Amino acid sequence: MNHPGTEGTQRIGPYVLLQRERTVGGSELFAARTDEGLLVTVTVVGPERAAGPGFRHRFRATVQASRTLSGAFLVPIVDADADAPVPWLATRFTAGLSLRHVVDRHGALAEPALRVLADGLARALATLHEAGTVHGEVDPDSVLLTMDGPRISVLGMPEPAGSPASSPTDDIFALGSTVLFAASGGEQDTGALPASLREVIGGCLYPEPADRPTAEQLVDYLEHQDLPAPAGSWLPAAVTADMAAAAASVGSATGGGARGPVPPPPVPAAGTGVSRRNLIIGLAGGAALLGGAAAALAFSGDSSPAPEGRAGGPGTSARPAPPSGLRSPSAPSAPPSSADGPEPVVLAGPDAAEAWSRAGKYAPNCLEASDKVIMVVGKKATSFLDAATGNRAFDSLNTASDSGTGLFRYPTAYVDGVFYLLCDTPSQSGLLAAFDAASGKAKWAINLAAGDPGGAKLISKYRSNYVAAAGNTVYVCGQVREFDGKFSAEEPTTGYIRAFNATTGKRLWQVEGTDINNVLVPPSGSRLLAASAVPAKKPGRVQMIDAGRKGARGWKVSVPHASSYFTMGWPLTCYAAGLFLFAGGTGNTLFAVDTATGSEKWHQRFEAKNGDQVHIGTPFSSLDGTTVYVPVGGDLVALATADGTARWVATLDGAGDMGGANLFKASLTLGGRNAQCSADTVFATDSAKTLWAIDAATGRARWKYSDSSQPDVGFLWTVGGDRVFVASHLTITAIAAHGR
Repeated sequence: MNHPGTEGTQRIGPYVLLQRERTVGGSELFAARTDEGLLVTVTVVGPERAAGPGFRHRFRATVQASRTLSGAFLVPIVDADADAPVPWLATRFTAGLSLRHVVDRHGALAEPALRVLADGLARALATLHEAGTVHGEVDPDSVLLTMDGPRISVLGMPEPAGSPASSPTDDIFALGSTVLFAASGGEQDTGALPASLREVIGGCLYPEPADRPTAEQLVDYLEHQDLPAPAGSWLPAAVTADMAAAAASVGSATGGGARGPVPPPPVPAAGTGVSRRNLIIGLAGGAALLGGAAAALAFSGDSSPAPEGRAGGPGTSARPAPPSGLRSPSAPSAPPSSADGPEPVVLAGPDAAEAWSRAGKYAPNCLEASDKVIMVVGKKATSFLDAATGNRAFDSLNTASDSGTGLFRYPTAYVDGVFYLLCDTPSQSGLLAAFDAASGKAKWAINLAAGDPGGAKLISKYRSNYVAAAGNTVYVCGQVREFDGKFSAEEPTTGYIRAFNATTGKRLWQVEGTDINNVLVPPSGSRLLAASAVPAKKPGRVQMIDAGRKGARGWKVSVPHASSYFTMGWPLTCYAAGLFLFAGGTGNTLFAVDTATGSEKWHQRFEAKNGDQVHIGTPFSSLDGTTVYVPVGGDLVALATADGTARWVATLDGAGDMGGANLFKASLTLGGRNAQCSADTVFATDSAKTLWAIDAATGRARWKYSDSSQPDVGFLWTVGGDRVFVASHLTITAIAAHGR
């Protein structure tokens, strides 16, 4: 066969070759047509591959296995000849451009386009893998971008003899690398991935094949994200203009006689278009201090050791080796802020104006709220109030929580229109219940001992510390209690995680162990973070728990001077924009690591200008994940999630008073929601029993609300929409976030 030139007619088999399109894996692809004018794409196998021993046999078998395959994101086979002098394959012509061409010419794809790309490739591979076939050639050259989404052919060319056979897990790694290429503009930098894809694509790039998700799991993950579809075309106008020009070029080469060059658009993929889910109130809250006086702060991103991880021993960098073929992340470096950091803003504001105040029949012991309804839980009943007026919204229920919110316990959660509650009824104890926030009616309730060996006895053995939800999964985390009545600071405690289907309450999986003390459930994604420690021993440890693999352990990182991580209950760590954040070093350093790999992205060390030691508390994030807030001494510091740059520092007037009256939550307050965020306001309590509303943009106080009747720990309040709700004895008070 002669390659097509500018003169004469070049043919291969029954096809007239029109123009060369691109090269994939040593094979050349051409736009071609039949004598009747039907457009196809012909792949001509490269001579070295074609001459390889056994290639033609493998090629013939692969074609035969793939002839009947089809799918919305697959390009089907039209014809093939494994016995021709030059083997070739014809597939249905699809108007589009290769991903490599688009990225090389126009740069990285935006987040909405990346989601369409990932979803389409996952669905294509799910179809192939379900049929028992493997593609083997997913890469930026083989992926075609069309007006209606990405496309790959139903088969890749067989590997040369002696090469390891490709597997479905190899396809998944190739998918992850391809999406990463599109996100980073070809740089293969995982930091370029948007938050919505960072975890799932990072999972595709796990070094161990068995740790990677299946194509079907990818489809489910992306579908359950419920993120919006791109408005209009999924690709930029410049790219679609290039596509039109390429299609016109093929059309002109046919002399206008071709027919059917563009297939009808497929049905849009589920999961690529629904409204963005509401973010839940930060489950990584808690403005607890680990001690230390307030002092003017200095910031440093270097000279503080990175946490120790599996890639090295004690005293070495904590960044695990990246997946094969990826560039190692850069060494930790100082965030681009001055050594002094921003000047502290002294908090001072007017007293809050109450929106409404209502007295009830009993004192609540925990609160949970949406933007429309407040769930009020007491020792005898659960009631629902209208968030705008304080009036009764629905009938009360007989579910109750005797212990309520405490130092290490938080039995309620609200996610996507559903309240979750660890509760008892007059006839049963140890229940997990779900309530529809639109009606107040129970969706389901399960006994946490059901299905476990030992039955109801497990209620006394498994202590439930808190409930959290993400996507379509509800998690109950707590402690496996010992019955010998002994506690030793030399022995670890055992924690557990239970996962349930959020729609039905069906139990999905359970894990437990001494490496699971304190568990963070991010608002999205499948990776949890378990922290653990033995009180009298150092260091502590954080470890990724992969919910997508039924609680399998992932990467782990040692954290020196983090003995508080033995604490059961409310998480002492934080999630923001694809990063896990936690305190370490000598108690004065915040580390940010990639959720997928544990690789350190940045760290920020805090020092007092006068040389005194400072300690940091539990970090928490803004709802959009772009900012992380950290209690440091008597201050609250806002950092950019992307690089740890300090944005502002808020401090209390007289916070240096070691009497503690003005410090943000004293050292013993390690758990509970002592800090939360609305869309543009940060709320935090201090040890003087004052709730502060702080402008998230500036660090300045909007208002303050004092309540001397609150307990020393466990100030009872929550955020719903743009309101704060505070419970005090029999009274619940609502305050607008902006104080108006």
